[in-house]
Amino acid sequence: MSSDLWSFSLTTYARPGVEHACLQLQSAGSNVCLLLCGLWLGQRGVACNEQRLQLLRTVAEPWDADVVRPLRALRTQWKALATEDPELNTLREQVKTLELEAERHLLLRLERSAQSWPQGDAADLSAWLEGVTAGAVHLDRDALLELRVAVTGTS
Repeated sequence: MSSDLWSFSLTTYARPGVEHACLQLQSAGSNVCLLLCGLWLGQRGVACNEQRLQLLRTVAEPWDADVVRPLRALRTQWKALATEDPELNTLREQVKTLELEAERHLLLRLERSAQSWPQGDAADLSAWLEGVTAGAVHLDRDALLELRVAVTGTS
């Protein structure tokens, strides 16, 4: 298991089915960085509670709303046009890189927020997944299961 959240996120996201599950949950209103953070914390045995969930949301929501989502919206908006325009495609790829960098910074912020939380207290990955997806519209339980399996190897 990766010790830092960014490395854990890259490794986890590259596993079969994880990207699709994350995008399904994102389309339902979940924050992928919070999902990955929840998986990381659950894997490390950090106990989940409402105070910790709220702190992570407080860190994630403004950065996601003000930085990540506007970049994602621009990249998405240019997708069709960029297939016909090589210069726009180059710009779109730069926006995509910037979006990924913004997500990396969010993960660093989340990691810093959780760095003092004791590890090895609990092994309830489900509590973290349920907590970080609270409020999502039409939550995809199969996508959550896919994430749990990708991290633990068991359902």
